[in-house]
Amino acid sequence: MITAGIDMGAKTIKVVVVRDGAMVGKAIMVAGFDSREAAEQAYAAALDDAGITKDEVEYVVATGAGRSHAPHSKRDISDVASGAQGVVTLYPAARTVIDVGAEEGRAIRCTAEGKVLDFALNEKCAAGAGAFTEAMSRALEVDIQALGPMSLNSENAIPMNAQCAVFAESEVVSLLHAKTPKEDIARAVHDAIASRIVSLARKVGFEPDVVLIGGVAHNVGFVDSLERALECKVIVPDDPEYIGAYGAALAAAAR
Repeated sequence: MITAGIDMGAKTIKVVVVRDGAMVGKAIMVAGFDSREAAEQAYAAALDDAGITKDEVEYVVATGAGRSHAPHSKRDISDVASGAQGVVTLYPAARTVIDVGAEEGRAIRCTAEGKVLDFALNEKCAAGAGAFTEAMSRALEVDIQALGPMSLNSENAIPMNAQCAVFAESEVVSLLHAKTPKEDIARAVHDAIASRIVSLARKVGFEPDVVLIGGVAHNVGFVDSLERALECKVIVPDDPEYIGAYGAALAAAAR
């Protein structure tokens, strides 16, 4: 059976094509001003990557913030459900999913079957999501890709108290004026995000194994901060940003 999952994220659209439970094609596009058109392009690219045609796809399920606008989908499921299903399929021992994307962070506690037992969402501006690191990298005048590796060279832990990205940007500027090393500020940025995400994980009662998904999982600085805050190792899939779409494609197969 061939199915597809479309993750209509706030910043990017991800599409995964699955054949008999295995991911055989994937594609990602920036959502832009026309997320539906971006989804069409991502869908076509994922089919091309899989080497199949539209007529071979038996069912499509959408997920993500804009899932109601996804093309080709027959139904949709929540980000929480798709994330849990995708993770547990890849990592059967997983019981906690931490999903951090561009605009939102969430912690999910699930069963061995991928059923969601509890979840909590970040609701404090962008302070617990990828947009926060983007804003802070601009304040530091550092490329977003360099922010994570830079934080690993920090020699001092300093607090970042601002809950809002706007106030945090002012705090970063003040730290720069105080001649605080950029490496220490970068670590403070990631520690601040990790602190907010870990508070969500503790709220749902996290337990190993912990799997981190979403685009921010590529940020080694955040992974380091998260592991220190959780006091345990976390598993990061090879393609963490695609796990939601993968879970949606699995849901399509199990409809």
